[in-house]
Amino acid sequence: MKKEIVRSPLFYVGDKYKLVGEIKTHLPKKINRFIEPFVGGGSVFMNIDAGCFLLNDIDANVISIHKMLCGYVGHKEDFYREFFSLVEKYNLSLSYKENIVPDELKKAYPKTYFAKYNKEAYVKLREDFNKGNVKDFMMLYALLIYGFNRMLRFNKKGDFNLPVGDVDFNQNTYNALEDYFKLLEKKTVEWSSMDFVDFLVSVDYAENDLIYLDPPYLITSSEYNKLWNYDKEQAMLSLLDSLDARHVRFAISNVTHYRGNVNEAFQKWSKKYNTYPIKSNYISFNDNTIKKFNEVLVTNF
Repeated sequence: MKKEIVRSPLFYVGDKYKLVGEIKTHLPKKINRFIEPFVGGGSVFMNIDAGCFLLNDIDANVISIHKMLCGYVGHKEDFYREFFSLVEKYNLSLSYKENIVPDELKKAYPKTYFAKYNKEAYVKLREDFNKGNVKDFMMLYALLIYGFNRMLRFNKKGDFNLPVGDVDFNQNTYNALEDYFKLLEKKTVEWSSMDFVDFLVSVDYAENDLIYLDPPYLITSSEYNKLWNYDKEQAMLSLLDSLDARHVRFAISNVTHYRGNVNEAFQKWSKKYNTYPIKSNYISFNDNTIKKFNEVLVTNF
């Protein structure tokens, strides 16, 4: 029986939720430790069977939300009670329980009525978070769930600055959380927030370990990828070569072509290994149109 693919409750930009089923077909059946230096929302590790998971992301807020959610594994009712209490405190909509947005607002703004309804409450939540609650990761998770395209974004001062989104806590959010709490009961997970190089060199590798990398894409234009550059890409590829020489297994997702741009360095590097085309339906959050580009999975096994 084919296992259902589940999605992370972080709904992360670049999430591999729709691709992980295909990616899994190219991964080894036996995995001792599944090692992710760019874990993001976590939809990949959630769908992988392994003895242990070493999960890292340089974004400390992403890791802190994961840790916060993991703190409720085994007593998820406490999470829902606290989260729904926060939603009620700020008078945000909660369509998972009841869609309370007035009909006149739905008619006037058929595609954006959640944003219109929640804007004032969301701004108040954001202000309170920035004024002294930046370590309150329940509040940050609420900002993610109710924010524009469910992203995490901070300005140079360190203030969360994402505007309200056209979404709220709905049935899909609840389902994703239920899957997360259920799966994390069975998984042994270690979280860290380090630069990917520091993380990968810190691991004492053993037989049947597998590194899976989904780095920012050098030639695409999303907000997430702006922190990436050619030097970081080269450092990653060089490190993977050194790990290959030590017989450490890896698989890496990347984009080779995007809107006329070509990642020639990655293409050249990948010829040493096995390359599999991945059928992608990548959508840019800037204009929500499907882009013409080629995504691949490269493995050394």
